[in-house]
Amino acid sequence: MEFKTVLYTISQGTITITLNRPDKRNAISYELIDDLKAALEKAAASPCHVLILTGAGNAFCAGMDLENLQQLGGRTHEQNIKDSETMASLFRALYEFPKPTIAAVNGAAIAGGTGLATLCDFTLAVPEAKFGYTEVRIGFVPAIVSSFLIANIGEKRARDLLLTGRIFSAQEALQLGLINEIVAPDRLMHRTHELATQLMENSPASLKATKALLSSYTRAQLGRQLESAVQENAAIRQTADFKEGIASFLEKRKPRWKD
Repeated sequence: MEFKTVLYTISQGTITITLNRPDKRNAISYELIDDLKAALEKAAASPCHVLILTGAGNAFCAGMDLENLQQLGGRTHEQNIKDSETMASLFRALYEFPKPTIAAVNGAAIAGGTGLATLCDFTLAVPEAKFGYTEVRIGFVPAIVSSFLIANIGEKRARDLLLTGRIFSAQEALQLGLINEIVAPDRLMHRTHELATQLMENSPASLKATKALLSSYTRAQLGRQLESAVQENAAIRQTADFKEGIASFLEKRKPRWKD
């Protein structure tokens, strides 16, 4: 299986999926979503014991691709629902991946990029990494990521990040419990593989069973939350504020909100 927007490499019991659009700061395109979903399915079916997710170049993932943002305003409600369902299924596939996952965050991880980085079991980040759920700044709703975020850090802290849309540092992400370690850039992948080796010393059957057990605790509630999130994600795209937010972002100006 060939991928156009991700690299898929196997080494000593680990599979590394690298978001590979460095010229776009690994921004999320429709093609990348499809490739990443397929890569996760392939990795889940493989004999690998640990999955590593990282980004090519100087960024982990800068959020939604600008070209895709331009297309969103002209899509039908049915297309918006399908888009939202696809993103929700991607995030859930990573969150419920049957084997241990490690995100090696080599740079900025913004909006959907923050989601991908923090849905892994372990998240290691360089000191310069930046995070942020910036959707409200462009008239969007951080609907799908909100369910996972509340489970990670609690409602009060989630409200702060989701309602302000502010950018925050790796140090704050560590304090919030969104990442596990801050690692120097030249040691990031070494430390990631060191952690992977530590995990592989454990029983593969026990790791798989433990992950399945943890997922079972939240599966029903998460399913209900994601159903609501998909509807909200699609509905906001029909609003004047969303269209103005996208236009102002692309035109690099402050938005003039209608509502």
